[in-house]
Amino acid sequence: MPIVKEKTAKKNSKQSKKKKKQTKSTKQTKNEDFESQLQEIQDKHLRLKAEFDNFRRRKSEEISKLLQYDGENVIRSFLPIVDDLERMINSSESSNESIRDGISLVQSKINKYFETINIEPFGSEGDKMDPEIHDAMLTQTDEDKDDDIILSVFEKGYKYREKVIRHAKVIVNKK
Repeated sequence: MPIVKEKTAKKNSKQSKKKKKQTKSTKQTKNEDFESQLQEIQDKHLRLKAEFDNFRRRKSEEISKLLQYDGENVIRSFLPIVDDLERMINSSESSNESIRDGISLVQSKINKYFETINIEPFGSEGDKMDPEIHDAMLTQTDEDKDDDIILSVFEKGYKYREKVIRHAKVIVNKK
């Protein structure tokens, strides 16, 4: 019987070697799969990073160009007004009335343009003085009006959307 045991032991040894080889090859295959997946993920990561860098560079260039040429629309809108002023100056038949009409036309064009870009004037006679938006240049006394009422406007104030661009310079009533 010892011979049978040897043969069985040899068979078992051969089978275990086969299993070890299969296990090694299975492990090797799994390792190779993991390595290829890792390569794919690293490649995707690298491509995504490059794509993001390109996106950031493009956006930076767009913003730079936008800021660089931001005033272009303002300039284009004011060119017709400048043209009107030049026509008034160069007019050979300018009477006081035609000059006044020309100035009135220019002022109305400026006001229309301000409306289109959301610039609003403020600070009128009779308004109540608000230190947030008005600068009191002088105080005067008028018994007919209440305290802190604007008597006269030296310079109008302007708001762009909700932001004060220029405070109104006013003369205020103080009793």
